[in-house]
Amino acid sequence: MSPLQNLSDKLLLEQIISQIFIRKQISRLDQQVLMSALLARNSISDQDQSQLNRVFDGIQRGLIRVVE
Repeated sequence: MSPLQNLSDKLLLEQIISQIFIRKQISRLDQQVLMSALLARNSISDQDQSQLNRVFDGIQRGLIRVVE
């Protein structure tokens, strides 16, 4: 994967996660795009893992709603 593609994927991931926290909800489309961005990578950075953990923690605590 090229450095430009890595940067693009990182920005996409950051935008998705930011929108999830702003709206306090995650949609099926958010989930699909998030998973696609992550699965397209060879590995996940510690920072990305931390962000994902924040999303999952938010869902478990009821701070982020899962919507259709």
